[in-house]
Amino acid sequence: MRTEAPKLNHERLDVYQTAIEFFALADVIVSGFPKGNRALTDQMKRASLSIPLNIAEGYGKRTSADRGRFYGIARGSAHECGAILDAAAVLDLVPEAQFVRGKTLLVRIVQMLVKMSQ
Repeated sequence: MRTEAPKLNHERLDVYQTAIEFFALADVIVSGFPKGNRALTDQMKRASLSIPLNIAEGYGKRTSADRGRFYGIARGSAHECGAILDAAAVLDLVPEAQFVRGKTLLVRIVQMLVKMSQ
């Protein structure tokens, strides 16, 4: 376990913490994919990492328009992750409990980002 380090302001955001939680879950999910699903694995890794990265970058912007642009990108990546989960479910690559947990986190992330973008 890591010792408590100082936090940047964006790390205190519930949406950021939820995005990090989803990123960790996405890594577990794709680690269970059988070989031959590299495209889904790579895309999920990129899209799931994009969510917290864009939240962090957006939080650091000075204008609401700049913040909104990055939050919008994060929201788009969350939707992309949802579609990847759907594709994985259709191919029976993801356990039901992980699928439901992932979708639940993504819905929560999108809801928070919509409010933050207003």
